[in-house]
Amino acid sequence: MALHFELVTPARLVRSEDVYMVVVPGTEGEFGVLEGHAPVMSTIRDGAVQIYRTEGAAPESIEVRGGFAEVGANGLTVLAEHVEG
Repeated sequence: MALHFELVTPARLVRSEDVYMVVVPGTEGEFGVLEGHAPVMSTIRDGAVQIYRTEGAAPESIEVRGGFAEVGANGLTVLAEHVEG
C-alpha cells in the first residue's frame, strides 16, 4: 500500500510521489498520514514535513512555512506558502 503525496507552493509542484507515510507539522500538533487516513484538512505551521518512503526508513525532511494540508481520496496534498531549498 502507498500514500500519494504532493507538496506544492503557489509557484511550483515540489513533489508528487507515492510514499509509505508523511508527518505534517499541523498548527494543533504534528500528525502522521498513512494510506487510508480519514479525510481531514489542517493549517500547518513552520516546520519540517517528514517523508518516509518505506516502512522503517529514515525520514527525509523538507522545511515549509505556512499553508494547509488536505487528506482526501487522492492522498495527501500539502499547500505550502514557501518551501526551503
